[in-house]
Formats: sequence, structure tokens, C-alpha cells
Amino acid sequence: MFQDLGLEEWAEQRESKAITMIDVRSPSEFAESTIPGSLNIPLFDDQERAEIGTLYKQVSVDVAKQRGLEVVSAKLPDFVRKFAEISGRKAVFCWRGGMRSRTTATLLSLMDIHTYRLAGGYRAYRQWVVSTLEGMEFAPDLTVIHGNTGSGKTLLLRKLQEQGYPVMDLEGMAGHRGSVFGQIGLQARNQKMFDSLLLEDLLRYREAPYVLMEAESKRIGKVVVPDFLMAKKERGRHIRIDLPTDVRVQIILEDYEPWNNPEACLQAFRKIKSKIHTPIAAEIEQSLLSSRYDRAVELLLIYYYDPRYAHTENQYEDADFTVIRAGSVDEAVTEAERLLPNPV
Repeated sequence: MFQDLGLEEWAEQRESKAITMIDVRSPSEFAESTIPGSLNIPLFDDQERAEIGTLYKQVSVDVAKQRGLEVVSAKLPDFVRKFAEISGRKAVFCWRGGMRSRTTATLLSLMDIHTYRLAGGYRAYRQWVVSTLEGMEFAPDLTVIHGNTGSGKTLLLRKLQEQGYPVMDLEGMAGHRGSVFGQIGLQARNQKMFDSLLLEDLLRYREAPYVLMEAESKRIGKVVVPDFLMAKKERGRHIRIDLPTDVRVQIILEDYEPWNNPEACLQAFRKIKSKIHTPIAAEIEQSLLSSRYDRAVELLLIYYYDPRYAHTENQYEDADFTVIRAGSVDEAVTEAERLLPNPV
């Protein structure tokens, strides 16, 4: 018979990754939010879940259970095989640690595959995330990377992270770059998933001497950054990256690949069109329509984003900025390494 795994016990083991977490909810539930690092082996797909749920509500519990048994029986060999291929300790979970995870754990135990069931399921995990963030005291100092749009801040941070520096990529967690064009080519995450990914980094770096992050606003796409982290950011060390405009244009083009999302770029621009001087706005729009993306980006930087950035940076008027002037992101990385303590 399977055993329940309490949330506190799981939390103690999470960093060692000694146990594989398996989400048996439907693919759409998994895509919306899950425990970071989990695998998805759904007991029911989205259509099956909807059918059984309808029977449960509109007919009877017994009829829903019977239909569920029919569905599971048809896919049982493949379902069990997927679990058998996962080595080491494993635990399953569903929404509340209820029928789906209990059924899965019971079936696996009958096939001599031992697995735990996470007590309380995803709901209990989500409550743990919220309560942990609410009581979070994050000790490391923050080193905050500033720079005009297209200055390669995210790219710089990722390069530093590859070299072992402690980095929190908030845009990566949010699945959004933080501007009106920010979701193009990405899948924006909701607050639940953002909170989970953020907490992973906060716990990973809680004993680091400092952590690097970008100078984000409180809202990034669909998500909101916790107040304690925003306050910590204001008190952090500030470094501004200064790259030539033509280099910034190329960075944006390589990141956004507007030729792959022409309509999304045009629709995003039209949300801000009224905020740009009419002749300039007309030229930007025409450049987008004629696929002259380099010109569109250049004009957007000069006449929209750079003035907005200058205004935003006024809130840091008491901060002491260190400025890195470079001709490329790689040069900026080299200079940043000179300024930063060696990663532990």
C-alpha cells in the first residue's frame, strides 16, 4: 500500500531532489501551474476529465466512478509503464490529494511500484508557497541591473548565471519581458506559477552574499512582484548598462524576431501609438507594415522607450549608480565581472 508524504517532509527534501514529483492532473491543469520540476502523467486528459466531471455533477457519483474506471482500464498498461521508467523515489499529487492521486498510487502499488502521495495535493503546496512568501526574510543584498530598453540586461544576467553568479530572472519566471511587446513569442505565466518559481530562487539563494536581478517594475505581464523584494531592490546596489543604439536595435531584433510575429507586433504598437508624436508614429507603423523592423525599433527606442526610461529612473535619484559603457553585451559582462565579487 502507498504512503502519504506530508508537505513539511517534502519541503525538507525538495532541495536535494531526492524524490521525483509527478502531477497526475490533466495537461491543462499542469500547464496552468504545478510544483516546479514536476513531471505530468495525467490519469485523465482534459476531455476525459470534463466528461467525468459532468457525470459527477449531473448524474451521480457512482456513474462518474464507473466511467472513470472504464477510461483508466483502457490506458492502464501505458500509464503504469511511464511510472516504471522513472527511477528512484517518487510521489504523486493531484488537486487536493484526492481521488486521482489515491487511485494512481493504489494502482501502482498493485503493480509493485512504490510511490508516495503528497498529502493535500497541489492546493496544500500552493498554501505553503503563499505563507512562505508572506513570511519571507530575504537576507542577501541585491545588485540591480538597469539600462535602456534593448541594453541586453536579461542577456547579461543569463551569461553571468552560466558562470555561476547568483541571478534571479524575474522576466523568465513571468514569461514576459515587461513591456507592451513583452509577451510576443513567449508564454506568459500566471501568479501561481510565478510565485512558485520565485520561491525556488529565494530559497536557493537565501545564504548567498548577494543576488543579481534586473530593475523590474512591480508588475511584469500578468504577475506582481512581492513588496518585500521591491523594497529590497530600492535599497540595492545599482549598475546601469549603456550600449550604443544600433547595438540595442540588433539585440531587440534577435530577441523578439518580429518577422515571426508581425501581426502581434503591429497590434502591440497600436496600443501605444497615441502616445507617440503623430508623424513618428506613422513612420513606425509603416515600417512595421513593410517589414523594416530595424527602423521601427530604432524609432521606438528614441521616441518612446528612452524618454520613458529616463522618467522611470528619476525614482532612483538618491541611488549611487555604477555605469558600464560597452560596445556589446559580452564587453558589458566582462566589465560586470570586474565589479562583482566572485560567485561563491
